Amino acid sequence: MDTSADRKLFLGARLKRLRRDLSLTQTAMAADLGVSPSYLNHIERNQRPVSAQLLLRLAETYDVDLRSLNQGGAADQARLTEILADPLFKGLSAPRHELVQLLEEAPGVADAMLRLYQAFDDGRTRARAAAENGEGLVETSPAEWVREYIQSRGNHFPELDQMGEVLADALAAEAPAHADGFEPAARQRLAAKHDLGVRTLPAEVMVEWTRRYDLHRRRLLLSETLGPSSRAFAIAYQLALVEHGPALNDMVQTANAADGPTRSLLKVALTNALAAATLMPYAAFQRTAEETGYDLARLQARFGVSYEQAAHRLTTLSRPTARGVPFFLMRVDQAGNISKRYAAGAFPFSRFGGACPRWRLHSAFRTPGRIITQIIETPDGGRWFTFARTVERQGQDGYGETHDLAVGLGCELRHAHRLAYAHGLDLERPEVTPIGPACRLCHRHPCAERAAAPIDRPLAVDDWSKSVSPYPFAAM
Repeated sequence: MDTSADRKLFLGARLKRLRRDLSLTQTAMAADLGVSPSYLNHIERNQRPVSAQLLLRLAETYDVDLRSLNQGGAADQARLTEILADPLFKGLSAPRHELVQLLEEAPGVADAMLRLYQAFDDGRTRARAAAENGEGLVETSPAEWVREYIQSRGNHFPELDQMGEVLADALAAEAPAHADGFEPAARQRLAAKHDLGVRTLPAEVMVEWTRRYDLHRRRLLLSETLGPSSRAFAIAYQLALVEHGPALNDMVQTANAADGPTRSLLKVALTNALAAATLMPYAAFQRTAEETGYDLARLQARFGVSYEQAAHRLTTLSRPTARGVPFFLMRVDQAGNISKRYAAGAFPFSRFGGACPRWRLHSAFRTPGRIITQIIETPDGGRWFTFARTVERQGQDGYGETHDLAVGLGCELRHAHRLAYAHGLDLERPEVTPIGPACRLCHRHPCAERAAAPIDRPLAVDDWSKSVSPYPFAAM
């Protein structure tokens, strides 16, 4: 981070927002940081720049990612641009410098606008679906709420990482002499400490369930359709639940979810995160990732997990003292439906639509099981190194059509040199594919892959000529 005199950092609004998020007074934060309240007041009012020493104290005292303070708000800027493309705001002009100014000087207002539009768009979508089905209006989707909550935490829960490492160490110490891997040790701990057995049953007995807990007989029942990595994760999930149920309940309570279904779904998500932290303990996983160039195959072999489990874990490596590459992840099916979307970095996801068809994430289905790489450029000029491959849906490890999901991972191009998948590529003069947000919000033209015209541009169809784009539109 450049904090030299020729590039002074004025981060008053972000520092003030951090202080308020921590429920601290200026006097309390000043005491924590070892500065005077008046000095902190000057910084918050952008009358003094933030020094390198103060940034380091912030990181050490409050577990702050310095990148989050110094980022130009690229993701939020992209989201605001996307929102303002809605016909609702037709006729309004909001140049880029005004959006930057809003994010810099009034980040709380910008965040309120983002949340308000998200609620509005969710309600509009539900109202449209309800009208088409002749139904009444439904409440906010629990899945959407949980996804946004996890992303608001940067997809990083240090308390779960710590619990996972402690539990992994306990399993290693208690492992039977003949045991090899996680599963035997976890089965033994469940039986010895919790009087809980594990049984694998035929698919016709389990019907649609891949995992069920028999409370009365104290048995975890697993479907035979689960492969080794999925079975180990199911056992890790149950172990996390019985070992740290009260702590997980406290985290759910603190999140203040709106209703019972949302709280239940959040608890499942947090328990999944704890299971992953137990199977892939933070320090060991992050160290191995760095040593192997983030080679997913090596991580799978070392920790006995699936490709998707390892890929998802890579998006959570934000511990201040041992950060990983800040990855984003997106999972889609062959119809383009997005079922996972997480980021440790600032990739500008389209929050109100799908992904660009020019991104090779969708092409992964043509080469099942193989990794394909691509360098993409977003409309704001950001460049990203990405790689994608198909994965197997849980419960179909050995049955039916397995490669029906694709997982894409990526990071800012400046981190690509750390990845094994980028070796041999010219990262200084790369071949770049321009992409956009969802088609209805994208102004890139011409584009043969376009599936819809931009919602804020009129169609420009000419019966005397034909464009490469199926939806040519008028320039503004």
